[in-house]
Amino acid sequence: MSTETIHKKIIFTGPVGAGKTTAIQSMSDIPIISTNEAASDMTKQRKSNTTVAMDYGQIKIGNKERIHLYGTPGQERFDFMWEILTKGALGLILLLDNSRENPQQDLKFYTQAFSEFISKGELVVGITRIDDTNKPDINNYRNWIDELQIRAPVFSVDARERQDVSSLIQALLYTLDPGVTA
Repeated sequence: MSTETIHKKIIFTGPVGAGKTTAIQSMSDIPIISTNEAASDMTKQRKSNTTVAMDYGQIKIGNKERIHLYGTPGQERFDFMWEILTKGALGLILLLDNSRENPQQDLKFYTQAFSEFISKGELVVGITRIDDTNKPDINNYRNWIDELQIRAPVFSVDARERQDVSSLIQALLYTLDPGVTA
């Protein structure tokens, strides 16, 4: 019987303010490590602080398994971190803020930016703030995913709710191994 701990890595990405840091915080069993700094550009119109390198949290599953949660910076100027963070990851959770001006463009941008990683791993899409702005709706996102010829489940989530974020992680793990039971 092996005594080694199993480590898995999942990446959260998406535009500034989509809920990446909050999602990791809501799931992490340890205090998260965050590289938030005061926003100094147009980002400060959406929030006062922004991730500049990464966020990190961890889920402990018994004594033998750890799921490491990494959040990317949302700003394109920090995109050099995206490739670094995706190394060795199982999959990607893309969070999109439904209240942004053009969430369809955000979807297209992030799926293109991570296309190489998505082609090797799995993708799950979570739509935040859909309760604040119900247009577009969840079916619009599913249609846009189909138009991009990407296979990915799409969920409406509240990044503050552990169960919602857990559903995203479970869906990602299920796409990797359909025999997984939650």
